Amino acid sequence: MTRTMDVPDVGTPAEARELDAESYYDSLTQRNRGLIPDSLQEMIRDTQLLIAGCGSIGGATVQPLGRMGYRNFVLADVGTYELNNLNRQHATIDDLGRNKAEVGADTLRAINPHIRADVVPEGITSANARELVRQAEVIVDGVDVTTRAGLTAKIALHQEACRQRKPLVTGWDLAGMLAAQCFDYRVVRRIFDGELLAEDVERLGTWEVVFRIAPRGHIPGEMYRELRRGLGRPDYSVPQLTEAATQFGSLAVHMVNQLVAGRDVPRTVAVDVHRVAMPPARRAVDHLSRHWERARFLTYLPRKEAWHGFAPAAAYRMARRLSGTV
Repeated sequence: MTRTMDVPDVGTPAEARELDAESYYDSLTQRNRGLIPDSLQEMIRDTQLLIAGCGSIGGATVQPLGRMGYRNFVLADVGTYELNNLNRQHATIDDLGRNKAEVGADTLRAINPHIRADVVPEGITSANARELVRQAEVIVDGVDVTTRAGLTAKIALHQEACRQRKPLVTGWDLAGMLAAQCFDYRVVRRIFDGELLAEDVERLGTWEVVFRIAPRGHIPGEMYRELRRGLGRPDYSVPQLTEAATQFGSLAVHMVNQLVAGRDVPRTVAVDVHRVAMPPARRAVDHLSRHWERARFLTYLPRKEAWHGFAPAAAYRMARRLSGTV
């Protein structure tokens, strides 16, 4: 495809809908020019994407990727929107009760009616992971990790991406910090850098698995403090904020672009908006607080007789792992 320089002025929905697919695409991506090379825009146009999980993390990437010019999507999510999702997820009151992947597909078509957006309402499963990964050139992993079913789905996704050598981008939103991670399984041969084995999922508790695969070095002190207070409660739900979750859209779209262009991408790119917005003196205090809260958290774990399935010995091993002594 050669991008034309004469782009029609379009100011109304009717005028936009009258355009053919090529003219619409040229107009949609007109303001990318100068920063996105024509050759890359062509690759973006034809790349097949899988967005696995369309809630806080995966859902944050739907609009940016569509606006960047990606046109071929598979969106997979088993969940439906609830009111408590609206503090950070890209949905409105009218979307409550609707499947998250279906809402994402409608959003993409509202940006570009020529987009192909297939919906998989059963989400990622051990039965469909192989075929969904096969269809994709790049994967965005937004699968929830706070449930056993979600962890199982995430691990199946990474195992297939590794087996089929497909690049994958994922993210973690923790308090004001968003850590975007790239596992380029075209060159990386162990899921989660070998921190987790397939058999670990069956023998470890949910949160021990989470802390094995999470970017532990970037967890803010305020998140350690909150987890210490909350994880002992059986009804605990991890808090999430919009300023962290929505960052993934910006970071992921650029990382996906770099992967499509064949460039190297760092393993982890972390931005803590709470910390970067602090004045210098408070930032120094926050730095000390992070170490203090981390130490308290590590002390807390071994004391618990059981912590969401942790036996004392397992909790002690996790404390050592978090502290970097193993």
